[in-house]
Amino acid sequence: MATMEECRAALDRLSDNLARAGGDVHAAAALDRSLSCHVTDLDATFAGRLRSGRIEVGDAVPGPPREKAQIRLAMTGDDLVAMVGGELNFAKAWASGRVRLEAGFRDLLRLRTLL
Repeated sequence: MATMEECRAALDRLSDNLARAGGDVHAAAALDRSLSCHVTDLDATFAGRLRSGRIEVGDAVPGPPREKAQIRLAMTGDDLVAMVGGELNFAKAWASGRVRLEAGFRDLLRLRTLL
């Protein structure tokens, strides 16, 4: 089972990957939206902001998200680490229910480029 430190490192790597991306991926990530990632097996939530193509992650809080973020992710820590490491395809994990993504319709349309 992934630790909180490994999950935090994965989110930091994801942020770095988005910042280095070009073209459609960079455009899709150039939103300014609140973001939460609930790590279900650790029952903790990282809250932050997707801004200018980066994820600014704050500290983790115990339990589910305290506030409803505009973009909400939920998955196990192992799935988060595997997804960022390229071992788990996000679209397949989302389609199978291993990863939950909730956002407004317009945001989903923009984020589909990242899938």
